[in-house]
Amino acid sequence: MEKIKLGISACLLGENVRYDGGHKLDRFLKETLGQYVEYLAVCPEVECGLGIPRESMHLEGEPGKERLLTTRTRVDMTRRMVNWAQKRVRELEKEDLCGFIFKSDSPSSGMERVKIYNENKMPVKQGVGIFARIFMERFPLLPAEDEGRLHDPELRENFIERIFVLKRWRESLRQNKSRKALVDFHAAQKFLILAHSPKYYQLMGRLVAGQKSMSVPEMRAKYQELLLEAMSSKATPKKHANVLQHMMGYFKKQLSTDEKKELMDIIEKYQKGYVPLVVPVSLIGHYVRKYNEPYLKAQTYLNPHPFELKLRNHV
Repeated sequence: MEKIKLGISACLLGENVRYDGGHKLDRFLKETLGQYVEYLAVCPEVECGLGIPRESMHLEGEPGKERLLTTRTRVDMTRRMVNWAQKRVRELEKEDLCGFIFKSDSPSSGMERVKIYNENKMPVKQGVGIFARIFMERFPLLPAEDEGRLHDPELRENFIERIFVLKRWRESLRQNKSRKALVDFHAAQKFLILAHSPKYYQLMGRLVAGQKSMSVPEMRAKYQELLLEAMSSKATPKKHANVLQHMMGYFKKQLSTDEKKELMDIIEKYQKGYVPLVVPVSLIGHYVRKYNEPYLKAQTYLNPHPFELKLRNHV
């Protein structure tokens, strides 16, 4: 697989673009995840023509009607930022991005809970950065997170799963746009989708089964919409346990009574939070290889992202 292309706030890569001339380097994003992705760095303040260093800014007003003002001289930068952001998102449409990582708490790039100062000059954490809002409105289903939320192991694993499945989908389209290719792609993602949303698992199954009633372009567009919506639903221990039990059913004839009991015990310990997800998944993977189970061998659920990221060691 080619590297995944992600947009990112430039300061998170260590670029000295902040108002004070500094940066907010995130080593996991740059050095660990960076081995598998190609970043396109964006700094709204610098790209809209502001200098380094510069006067700090903040949001004022009401949620959804925020204005961007400099904190000391109170120059209104809202229109300048909006005009730049609208132009920039049109340019980003051509970049084939699989997601975006924003800078948390930023008045331009924070995706949620950004401080807005009300008429009494009191901050409330209900704002969205101006660029982040315009970007997310233009790409509502594209995976997006901020680096603060990515410190949460479950949110991190979910975001990275989403960008990898979107990359696989796009590569599948480039290689083969036939109806059969879509059926094959869906078959390989079924347990991954089920871990995120049983509801979408059923919807997408019906869509693929009845695809002859739609043109191929219509089918691909609808499938992509459902895929991104399904993956935006967070996987939970209960949903993972359901998937693992489904997979266990493929070994009814091969596993001994003791092996079945051991696997069920490990799934239960995972669901209760005693062991991480990597433990039952590794045991299932062992049986898939041992008994050469063809359907499960093709399931991306067992390897949705590089093992070296250690994401399932913490969920």
